[in-house]
Amino acid sequence: MVNIWKYHKLSIFLFFICALFYWSFGYRLERTDFLTMFSLWSALFFVSYKIIQLHPKNSTLLTGMAIGVRIIFLFAIPNLSQDFYRFIWDGRMLLEGFNPYLSLPEDWVTNGNVPISQAKELYEGMGQLNGSHYTNYPPISQFCYFIAAIFANKSILGSVIVLRLLIILADIGTFFFGKKLLKTLNIPEKRIFWYILNPFIIIELTGNLHFEAVMVFFLIWSLYLLQKGYWYWAAITLALSISVKLIPLLFLPLFFQKFILNKEQQDDKEYNLKQLFLKLIGFYFIVLTTIALLFSPFLSNEFLSNFSKTIGLWFQNFEFNASIYYIIRWIGYQTVGWNIIGTVGKILPLIIISILLLLTFFRKNKDTIQLITVMVIAISSYYFLSTTIHPWYIAVPLALCIFTNYRFPIWWSFAIVVSYTAYMYPSFKENLWFVSLEYSIVFSIFIFEVIRNTNKTTLKSIY
Repeated sequence: MVNIWKYHKLSIFLFFICALFYWSFGYRLERTDFLTMFSLWSALFFVSYKIIQLHPKNSTLLTGMAIGVRIIFLFAIPNLSQDFYRFIWDGRMLLEGFNPYLSLPEDWVTNGNVPISQAKELYEGMGQLNGSHYTNYPPISQFCYFIAAIFANKSILGSVIVLRLLIILADIGTFFFGKKLLKTLNIPEKRIFWYILNPFIIIELTGNLHFEAVMVFFLIWSLYLLQKGYWYWAAITLALSISVKLIPLLFLPLFFQKFILNKEQQDDKEYNLKQLFLKLIGFYFIVLTTIALLFSPFLSNEFLSNFSKTIGLWFQNFEFNASIYYIIRWIGYQTVGWNIIGTVGKILPLIIISILLLLTFFRKNKDTIQLITVMVIAISSYYFLSTTIHPWYIAVPLALCIFTNYRFPIWWSFAIVVSYTAYMYPSFKENLWFVSLEYSIVFSIFIFEVIRNTNKTTLKSIY
């Protein structure tokens, strides 16, 4: 009895420490204070791990903790990212009847006729760089911003609270469907806590209001529906995920084998190859049609021009926390003497498409676990080759890896904190030694796991 009491006392103590650290992160931390950030970050990872280790089967306790620590952030203004100011701006422009894709915050502020409240604060908050570019957030994201504007169109804090509640609800949805998907795949359901209690997810998504949380929710829901055989509903929810952030578009080719070479369907006498192809085409048709319908209220030639230009900037203008690209850039400086991002930015998408096609046709992904494994490799390959990797991007491979034998995204979610060393300097300067440290950890674990998992597959095929 005494041992049980000590056991619970330790859990209560760890939860209190965890809550205190999250409160400090949300309400006291300055982005420029990297030493404090890293200390809190490391401590939260350790404490969260210990709590999961102590209560691996106590789903109620861990779920309560996951929701509780998110609520701690409810009234906090994000301190690691200013993107939320643009979210609020777009939502309020929509509320006033303006298409947010067709105008620049910079132009509105310069002309002095902004139709929304707190325009000056929002523009100063988002920064000149953000305010001088057209928005690139797809329609479901815009709908979330619109909801915030409906409930709080005159208060930045009020808008933050609404946006945060939407993200918390999305995380609850990910938890719900993630557990169901794990169960149907005969994978321990406790793995969902590697995502839902990961400090990176709590801080970057709930704390800093990044809508990868909503995108992940729809993506996991789609995979669950696909596993259950409801491919038409899976197509719709996948389209919703793409309409939050475009990144799941990368996964579309990877569904080929799942539909065409799925053993269960091939064994079913009611199916033939023609029917399987028609089913795959139907899946793609529903996805693309749903996306088109969601974008349709905003469509115009001007929208297409503005949106494509903004997307192109990520490949040809912006650089942050890259890995392989920085090596290519260094080679460029050594050979031609200048930054070759303009040229490389046009080539890298072609390389990414080639990798996707190789994974689609030459890597086994007939069942759902194999499909998700290929998705982890695909999205990670894309990030490894990208010119810009913000910390919150890692939410996608992290969410997917819990259904696979890969763990490197979990390590990446810890190591990526070093990217914030760039904010230690007033002029925003990356320390490439820290970037090298981050990717040394990630690539080492990634290569080890690829070799290990390949050997396992080989052994299974031999014996």
